[in-house]
Amino acid sequence: MKMQQPKPFMFEAGDRAVLLLHGFTGHSADVRMLGRFLQTKGYTTYAPIYRGHGGNPEQLLEGGAEAWWVDVQEAYHKLKDQGYQKVAVAGLSLGGLLGLKLSFSEPVIGMVPMCTPMILDDEHRLDDGFRYYARQYKQREGKTGDAVKQEVEALVEKSAPLFSQITELINEVRQSLDLIYTPTLVVQAEDDQIINPKSANYIYDHVESDPKDLKWYQDASHAITLGSKRDQVHQDIYQFLESLNWD
Repeated sequence: MKMQQPKPFMFEAGDRAVLLLHGFTGHSADVRMLGRFLQTKGYTTYAPIYRGHGGNPEQLLEGGAEAWWVDVQEAYHKLKDQGYQKVAVAGLSLGGLLGLKLSFSEPVIGMVPMCTPMILDDEHRLDDGFRYYARQYKQREGKTGDAVKQEVEALVEKSAPLFSQITELINEVRQSLDLIYTPTLVVQAEDDQIINPKSANYIYDHVESDPKDLKWYQDASHAITLGSKRDQVHQDIYQFLESLNWD
C-alpha cells in the first residue's frame, strides 16, 4: 500500500503566530486540529515536519536531534521573516522538548510543553513508541507475522544511536530549564504510557517562568492533542495564549 506523504501546514489568520511542534514518529497531523482551532480564534499557526518524519520508519534513522533542532530554528525564523514579531510555541512530546530548547535560545512569548519527557525509566521507554510505530507501519504495508517482527527488531537495534541523541537532548534541556523565563503552560496526560508523567512536575518546578501553570488531564494518553481530551486542551491553550502580552 502506498502511503500518502504528510506536509507541513500554515493556517494564516491574525498577526499573532503560534509555532506547533509534533512528536517523535509523528508529523504535522499531531497538531493539525489544534492549529485549525487556533486559526478560528485569530491566530496564525505553523507546523513544520522534522527531517526523517512523515515517511517510513527507516527514514527516521536518517534524522537526529541536531537535524531536528535546526528544523525547529528554521521554522521559527520563517515566522519571524514573514513579519510575525512575537511567536508562541506549543509542542507535543519531542516537540515540547524542542520547544523548551527554543524558549531558552530565542525570544518566545509563551511556551506550552505537552507530555514532554524529562525523566527516563524502565517503565516509560521512548523506544516502545518507536517499536509500535514501526510495527503499525509495516502492517499497513501489507506485511505480516515473522516479516514484521524481524524488520521491527532490526530497526530497533539500528535506532540505538538515535535514542542516545534524544537522551542527550533531554539532559541538555533538563539542565537548562532555569533559563526559561517566558510564561509557560505545562500540559500532561495522567495516563501517559510513553513518558513518566512526573516529567510535568519537573518542568513546572524548574522553569523560572512567571506566570506558569500545570494542567493535568484525567483519562488522557500520551497523544493528548488527538485523544478524547483534545477539546479541553485546545481551550486551555487558547486561554493561555490570550493571557500573553502580544502588544
